[in-house]
Amino acid sequence: MTDLRHYDVIRTPSITEKSTLVSENNQVVFNVAKDATKPQIKAAVEALFGVKVKAVNTLVRKGKVKRFKATIGKQQDVKKAIVTLAEGQSIDVTTGL
Repeated sequence: MTDLRHYDVIRTPSITEKSTLVSENNQVVFNVAKDATKPQIKAAVEALFGVKVKAVNTLVRKGKVKRFKATIGKQQDVKKAIVTLAEGQSIDVTTGL
């Protein structure tokens, strides 16, 4: 894959309380494209951050139905990837690329 395609696969790091808790287990959470596969996510993380990836787990968080006054809307579905890094590897997602 080209370098630009890697940026299309990995959208943003997910910085939440739960993602900071799993960082103690050498894991990092990213929001990824909906059509991204586990091998594509693994290749993108290894190419962009220069680390060795041990495993990739994915999940899709379904969008909630929200109401604002009389208007009903739906949030978008979000695909997340929990990337487990090899021993001794680390990514500091707070500084950016």
